Amino acid sequence: MPSTKNTLRACITAALLALIVSLPRSTAQAGPQSDNTYRLTLPVNEVSLTFHATDAHGLPVNDLKAGEVTLLDNGRPPRRIVAFQLMQDFPIRGGILVDTSESMSPHLPKARAIATKYAERLLRAQTDRAFVMDFGLVSAIRQSWTGNPAKLAAAIQTIEPGKENPLGGTRLFDTIFRACFNLFAKTDNAASGNFVLLFTDGVDNASYVSLAEAVDQCQHSNTAVYAFRAEADPGASSTGPKKLAELASQTGGRVFSEEDSEAAIDEDLRTIEADLRNQYRLIYNPAQIRHDGAFHRIVLLGPDRVASINVRSGYYAPLQ
Repeated sequence: MPSTKNTLRACITAALLALIVSLPRSTAQAGPQSDNTYRLTLPVNEVSLTFHATDAHGLPVNDLKAGEVTLLDNGRPPRRIVAFQLMQDFPIRGGILVDTSESMSPHLPKARAIATKYAERLLRAQTDRAFVMDFGLVSAIRQSWTGNPAKLAAAIQTIEPGKENPLGGTRLFDTIFRACFNLFAKTDNAASGNFVLLFTDGVDNASYVSLAEAVDQCQHSNTAVYAFRAEADPGASSTGPKKLAELASQTGGRVFSEEDSEAAIDEDLRTIEADLRNQYRLIYNPAQIRHDGAFHRIVLLGPDRVASINVRSGYYAPLQ
């Protein structure tokens, strides 16, 4: 009975959104904002991209001009470039999300150590803000927005296996959706670099929203997902790695292995830091866009002096 299934899904999604909207307003604050701060408001036919460019030595390229980049949206150049801006050393807004489901229990000590290292070494207390959330079947905010590294580190240490898993199951996509909809969307994302620092094996077996819906919320709030993937047991079959790769690719982030050496982990964190502190924002009108929810693939190329451009792989067209 397709109509019954569709009605049930609509009811579940509506209930989930109602729960998200009803969460306390205090958890969604990003700290004081100037009334004069420019806020990004996009018409439905404008697309906003953030990307970063590096040279052959892996160093940021921070002097690109709009005329030096080639953009294709579904294979076609844009109708118009609306804005092109270098976002260098902008404030960072970060969400530290830790999976506490059963499969992650052996990996939590490493996840806590990496998350704490980020909070204590890379967060700039004067300008940056972050929050801490853990999740399993449900999710909970352990520390709301703060620029205090000690508070973030203390919250990270409270994360324990199974704490948010009363009935088993993992709602990874619901958690990403909630973070982007209820926390990042309330920040001035035109004036900050937004990212999720995610610790998980990528398993999702209970979410109400889809991967595409979670990605769509991240894209609306210009939030990139950087994941430290916990390795599955040898011989275990899982779609987790593929799903994490899609989350990162479609939001402009990256995936790292949690099992890397200490030196490699340090380099991974420096890569994230370089990405976030050296970004461009490009806003454009596509040559053609239908309000059908279809995925638009993006290709962005730079001049010869740019060896690599990291940008999300595309976006979902708005629905009418």
